[in-house]
This record gives sequence, structure tokens and C-alpha cells, in this order.
Amino acid sequence: MDIPHIVGLGRSVKDVLIIADDLHSRGVELRILTGTLAGTYKPTGEGKFFFTMIAAFAELERDIIRERTLAGIAAARARGSVFGRPRVITPEMAAEARDRRARGETLLSIAKALGVSRTSVSRYVDDDAAATRPATSP
Repeated sequence: MDIPHIVGLGRSVKDVLIIADDLHSRGVELRILTGTLAGTYKPTGEGKFFFTMIAAFAELERDIIRERTLAGIAAARARGSVFGRPRVITPEMAAEARDRRARGETLLSIAKALGVSRTSVSRYVDDDAAATRPATSP
């Protein structure tokens, strides 16, 4: 079995070792094509030790990248950046949709008037209805 890099084999050192040992026990030759460990994996003394160390460094690198990414996202949010798809309905449109719904208009007619989908309108109208609905006791 050929893999481009050891990172592609598993998410943690434990996973990588279990998978590599399982493949070896089935008679599948594991070949790593690039990186420091390029070559064929053999679960013997020094080979297994070196394989474990490289897998540990790969896991550490992945964890550091994840931490930095999360820190970057948090910093961007602190600066006011907004992630995700922009909202289709403005607060003014939502207020208009609630008023129209209170007058008895259908969701479809409100959606057509506002130029959005019925689902978008129902998301704002139904959320308000759920928020004002009294809680029921069990």
C-alpha cells in the first residue's frame, strides 16, 4: 500500500501505529512515498521507533496548525469579522415579515414581496413564535 506521507495514515500516533501494524500483520507492505520516512515500513526495533517519532511530530504539527487556526479565527471575530454566508433578511425585512404574518399573510406571499425564499421568512417568523410561546411543563 502506497501513501504519500505518514500524516495520511491516521490522526494520531496511536492510530498510525495500529494501522501500520495491522497492515503488516496482513502481509500488506506499507510504503511511504515522501517525507523523512520515505521507504518501506518494517515494525522492528529502530524502524518502529523512528516511525513512532515521525508520527508524533506529524501529530504535533497538525495540533499546532489547528491551534493557530482557531486563534486566528478568534482574533478575527474580536476585530469584528463575520464568518459564513451573509444574511438574506435584514432586521427591517424581518420586522416587516412579522407584521405581515400577524395580519394573516401566508409565508409564500411574504417571501415573494420581500424577494427571498419561504424558508428564509419562516426562519424569522417561526423563531419569534417559538420564543414567545409559553413553556410547557412536563
